[in-house]
Amino acid sequence: MREPTTLPVVIQIMSKEQRRPDSVVLVVEDEPIVRLDTAETLQQRGLTVVEAATAADALKILETRPEVRLVFTDMGIPGRIKGMDLARLVHQYWPHILLVITSGGERPDEGEIPDAGRFIAKPYSPEQVAGEIDELLRKD
Repeated sequence: MREPTTLPVVIQIMSKEQRRPDSVVLVVEDEPIVRLDTAETLQQRGLTVVEAATAADALKILETRPEVRLVFTDMGIPGRIKGMDLARLVHQYWPHILLVITSGGERPDEGEIPDAGRFIAKPYSPEQVAGEIDELLRKD
């Protein structure tokens, strides 16, 4: 009788050299599945990710987490402060933080994203998000 074959399980463990603990990304997205997917993609790239569902939550995190290097936010987050307003506040109070804005509907006008921020239209691929963020962090 033949032994059943099992497929090898591949676990990717990043070495300390591959991790970038100084590269903390704050993902602000109200859709839990989208937020989780984006966070997992970035974590697989060695980034530390902090998550928020609203701008108010994001601002609380920014006040207590000085190591945040980049904010990735949806324009259509719920609450009084929308994603583009959050980007402006981040630029005003934490000008060293990089910005990536996303939306499945509205698009920012040319030059509306503060500083050298980027826009990614939804739906986006995980590779597209990770590539943009990697590029911004490398330039920084």
